[in-house]
Amino acid sequence: MTPLDHLRRSDAGRKAAVVLAALTCMAAFFVLAARAEDEGKVERNIYIPATISPEAQQILKNLSKEKIYEGELPEPDDREGWRKAHAKGESSDKEDEETAKRSGVTVTETVLGGVPVLDIRPRDWKDNGKVLVYTHGGAFTIFSAYSSLDSSVPMSRATGLRLISVDYTTAPFANWKKIQEQVIKVFEALQAKGYTMKDIAIYGDSAGGGLAISAVLQMRDRGMDMPAAVVLLSPWADLNDIGDTAHTLKAADPILAYKPSLKNSALAYADGLDLSDPCVSPLYANFSKGFPPCLIIEGTKCIFLSTSVRLYQVLEAAGREVKLDVYEGMWHVFQLYPMPESETANRKAAQFIRYKLGI
Repeated sequence: MTPLDHLRRSDAGRKAAVVLAALTCMAAFFVLAARAEDEGKVERNIYIPATISPEAQQILKNLSKEKIYEGELPEPDDREGWRKAHAKGESSDKEDEETAKRSGVTVTETVLGGVPVLDIRPRDWKDNGKVLVYTHGGAFTIFSAYSSLDSSVPMSRATGLRLISVDYTTAPFANWKKIQEQVIKVFEALQAKGYTMKDIAIYGDSAGGGLAISAVLQMRDRGMDMPAAVVLLSPWADLNDIGDTAHTLKAADPILAYKPSLKNSALAYADGLDLSDPCVSPLYANFSKGFPPCLIIEGTKCIFLSTSVRLYQVLEAAGREVKLDVYEGMWHVFQLYPMPESETANRKAAQFIRYKLGI
């Protein structure tokens, strides 16, 4: 006879049986939920807040239907899988060039310090001796300078600056050390062309934000000067799946999932290094030795929100100049989408960059 059979012998027992059955069902639910979480398949019901613009509400509805977070990336050492994933993330160069032309910028392929880059200049650009370097996102493993023109082109227009988008080699075909070195080589090449570090700012989004931090810290530790400003859009500065919103926003983020996609990318980039090592998770670096003025832009729906808050706190505690600009109802790198919130964020980023460059 089961425990439920014993309980059913009395009215009180029947009530207790209902409770026990409910608890049993709940337990089964949580087991299934845990399994789903382990597999990166957390059920999501994306809330559409009335407190964001109508344009943003519609985009968020579309993102909810697309379920981008269900996409999976290859195992860290599956090079053929990564080749296919990278190719899938790229649109044709011709389409990207046409988009850039319609946006009123020129895009030129060139090489700086042995590293391929895109030299992006707004229409009617006049050389003021200032330049903005961009490190693109894509979890260190996908996308390129071309497929991230939807970020670099609006920023070039907003700032009015010549923008150098670094087309670094993605993991696992390069590890963290080589990727960061490529960014540094671009800075060295710009200096060789007459730019001083006070004439250069850097910005990066997502993994590109983490890369921007790491590259600047590497330059500092080598005794090089640092750029005039750093702007970070939803920076992936901690490759671990920790922090409050990494878990509390897991079912609310319309874009990101740590398992298996982000985790596989993190392991490919780290190439055997512990994910808490400051070389790959710059949130844990020592900022007391110096870091440029920094602006961090984030949204309340992004699982990286805690990372951005923690990064802000670490920089502030180290006595660095830092601002954290958080947007209601916005998701990971929301600036890629045409809406009022993106225009506001890009304008504020541009103002910060231009002010720190002295223009």
